[in-house]
Amino acid sequence: MVDSLKKPAFEELRPGVKVPAKETILTPRFYTTDFEAMAKMDISPNEDELRAILEEFRTDYNRHHFVRDAEFEQSWAHIDGQTRQLFVEFLERSCTAEFSGFLLYKELGRRLKDKSPVLAECFMLMSRDEARHAGFLNKAMSDFNMCLDLGFLTKNHTYTFFKPKFIFYATYLSEKIGYWRYITIYRHLEAHPEHRIYPIFRFFENWCQDENRHGDFFDAIMKAQPQMLNDWAAKLWSRFFLLSVFATMYLNDIQRSAFYASIGLDARDYDIYVIKKTNETAGRVFPVILDVENPEFYRRLDICTQNNAKLADIAKSDAPKLVKLFQKLPLYVSNVWQLTRLYLMKPVDTARMQGAVS
Repeated sequence: MVDSLKKPAFEELRPGVKVPAKETILTPRFYTTDFEAMAKMDISPNEDELRAILEEFRTDYNRHHFVRDAEFEQSWAHIDGQTRQLFVEFLERSCTAEFSGFLLYKELGRRLKDKSPVLAECFMLMSRDEARHAGFLNKAMSDFNMCLDLGFLTKNHTYTFFKPKFIFYATYLSEKIGYWRYITIYRHLEAHPEHRIYPIFRFFENWCQDENRHGDFFDAIMKAQPQMLNDWAAKLWSRFFLLSVFATMYLNDIQRSAFYASIGLDARDYDIYVIKKTNETAGRVFPVILDVENPEFYRRLDICTQNNAKLADIAKSDAPKLVKLFQKLPLYVSNVWQLTRLYLMKPVDTARMQGAVS
């Protein structure tokens, strides 16, 4: 049942179809890569693990999971105002991220089919999972009288080229942080069902297992390519991608803290927990991880969130463009400085960490 409540103030391509969010440094990315280089990779050092993961993908544990039930068939007029708008934005960002994964994995599966059958089938089956996720999220948006035109998004989005090595870093972290985001929300709402404002959250427990399996796949690929992980450059890139993923999530979520408050979560506490768990998980494959136990890490991110709030206020002001530029410049410089200082913080050597545990 579609309620008759006035739709949030979103720009539309046509009635009920939202114009995709403007691309910024904080919006989900669409990737492409060097498919020939990917096809030439030698996976034999870890082929047994990759074949075991392939069997899990074939089993398709969630093939009957993403089915809307009777709880969806109601009016959602009680989710209104800012909460409604922020919730639609949450669904859009999640849908866009899942759909970008679908496009990348599908193309990899198609390009690698005749050259690396094991990898090709893994990518095709992961694209199946991501398509389900994106479709389920887009259908959820329609409960709020809004959806995305995924065909339009395919043709009109900017694609970022990454070498295979960087695709693995980025997608591994995307899948693992997705797992911790979904499972943390699920566990919170399982303990506090009074905050479960919409039924999609009931699906997060099984859903996040797809994310976890996808992350394990990229873990296995990187372990099959030890040169990606065992030199000085790998340590620098590990820090770069960890910081990029953590800072993007933190800045996005704090900016939308009202949404998390609507489901009973403190956005900052939630992000700190997700960052720590994802960082710990990344320590199983990356040569170094970030020192996210250091209070300075969040203090500097908080300065960036304050700067971003000021930038948003300047953007809304009636000042001339040139005045706005001069007002924004020191805030941009501050953000770059804070992120640079975070990148230069002494990292945690995972080899020493694992040695201490053993």
